[in-house]
Amino acid sequence: MSFDTAKYPTLALAESVQELRLLPKEKLPTLCGELRQYLLDSVSQSSGHFASGLGVVELTVALHYVYNTPFDHLIWDVGHQAYPHKILTGRRDRIGTIRKKGGLHPFPWRDESEYDVLNVGHSSTSISAGLGMAVAAEKEGQGRRTACIIGDGAITAGMAFEAMNHAGDIKADLLVILNDNEMSISENVGALNNRLAQILSGKTYSRLREGSKKVLTGLPPIKELVKRTEEHLKGMVVPGTLFEELGFNYIGPVDGHDVLTLVQTLTNMRALKGPQFLHIMTRKGKGYAPAENDPIAWHAVPKFDPASGLLPKSAESHPSYSKVFGSWLSEIAATDSKLMAVTPAMREGSGMVAFSRDFPAQYFDVAIAEQHAVTFAAGLAIGGYKPVVAIYSTFLQRAYDQLIHDVAIQKLPVLFAIDRGGIVGADGQTHQGAFDIAFMRCIPGMVIMTPSDENECRQMLYTGYHYSAGPSAVRYPRGNGIGVPLEPMRELPLGKGVMRREGEKLAILNFGTLLPEAAAAAEALNATLVDMRFVKPLDEALILELAASHEALITLEEGAIKGGAGSGVIEYLMAKRVLVPVLNIGLPDEFIPQGTQDEIRQDYLLDAKGIQQQITDWLAQ
Repeated sequence: MSFDTAKYPTLALAESVQELRLLPKEKLPTLCGELRQYLLDSVSQSSGHFASGLGVVELTVALHYVYNTPFDHLIWDVGHQAYPHKILTGRRDRIGTIRKKGGLHPFPWRDESEYDVLNVGHSSTSISAGLGMAVAAEKEGQGRRTACIIGDGAITAGMAFEAMNHAGDIKADLLVILNDNEMSISENVGALNNRLAQILSGKTYSRLREGSKKVLTGLPPIKELVKRTEEHLKGMVVPGTLFEELGFNYIGPVDGHDVLTLVQTLTNMRALKGPQFLHIMTRKGKGYAPAENDPIAWHAVPKFDPASGLLPKSAESHPSYSKVFGSWLSEIAATDSKLMAVTPAMREGSGMVAFSRDFPAQYFDVAIAEQHAVTFAAGLAIGGYKPVVAIYSTFLQRAYDQLIHDVAIQKLPVLFAIDRGGIVGADGQTHQGAFDIAFMRCIPGMVIMTPSDENECRQMLYTGYHYSAGPSAVRYPRGNGIGVPLEPMRELPLGKGVMRREGEKLAILNFGTLLPEAAAAAEALNATLVDMRFVKPLDEALILELAASHEALITLEEGAIKGGAGSGVIEYLMAKRVLVPVLNIGLPDEFIPQGTQDEIRQDYLLDAKGIQQQITDWLAQ
């Protein structure tokens, strides 16, 4: 999409942040209007994260207007609100390529721009990194400033509080901006998000007003803003005491959609020494009514028609794996009150919306707090309940220590429903689920299952749910099933694979949903095909049998080859002194970039043609 100067005359004058700072202040509201419209026009044509960016237009403009970026450091947390930042920092004309193969990265990315100082894909990392940068800046002594912009969803994670506790202790010059839209991806939960609902005390309120006056001089009083309701008033004031206790100077709340107020406030705050905390109130989806009314649906969008205000209906005929999981949860909960489902703020993504509505007493959204989610589930299991933790592969990485110490060592029956296993696509390196098989495989007592279709997925969830000797995991991909009929649920025999095709010379051992691609390759090569089902325990008898009756084995998985399921097969064969050639097919030793799932599978030779090619090339050697 070429940039239309006539449609965006003010935005055209701010092709760089240096040009932006030359604009007179009174032009900024017009600029914000054009930036918001440009974001709407470009994302509606390209797809991508949407509602979050609309909510931070004024904040982004004000920050780049006041702070001397890229010399000063701005750190966005979570990174999906950074589209306006990318538009203002020299990437305006490429914004239509965002999330596409070879295009702009969906999140701030250091290799892409000097304005992106931290790669961000997961959340709640900004304050820790920002504090490190602030300490480095102080030692450098050139007056470099650091500001972290964190959302009300991301600030619930322990890391954010660990960092603030440290910042308050060492009195670093750091600004933390809480972008409070009362709306992270899922509805916020927890005492902090209910604004520590203590009774509003006059003392707290007056102390806060006094603290705010210093910085808000020359600005309209914030009283108008805090008039809304008693509940809201509590909400805006009480967090101030929490952040002040952590050693921050708390200012706010400030209207995050009043760009001139933000410029004035930030100008005042940039000059203050020590840890500063600015609380701004924004509206997710601001300026586009459909997104304001339903920020969850408009969080990340396909291409759409802005005039109609409607998102296109999905044409997929088969249910997604997330939906299959959600239906399974509801089915079990209907007859078993011991089931407890836990999610770290991914209710929509993990397919749990209907379950959360129908079984509220058995549903726990712990907010973005993966470590807590896993140990909380351990506590439920100790209490005699049957916890199911629904978590994305890439987000389980944060809770690895808890998985080992709090669940596996104690042999607790916690079931992990691992969504987004394998290639995730457009979100890029930070979201690809490449490592879960490898990092779980070395944990003693862990059962790891890789379904090849949606029916197997249900059977495996059922099997893991009834496994009481320790933790189990079912890892399934992003995307849709293949339309197989769903059978009545039964427990699968642990560690047993299934023969899918008998061939000659070669045997393909498949782990997971690449089975249709493996079947096509097996057909073309007249190879034996086995659906292994279990990464741990492996079907050792079957492996020995295949090794004895075939000239070579090929393992296939959509995960890291190093330490993956195929490595397990080789380890076992070597331990048994069985000398048979083995080819491991999977994801290589690199971080997998963005692109559609199909594009990436093609590039990494994981489609049917690519699998066949890898095998024939290997045999030719």
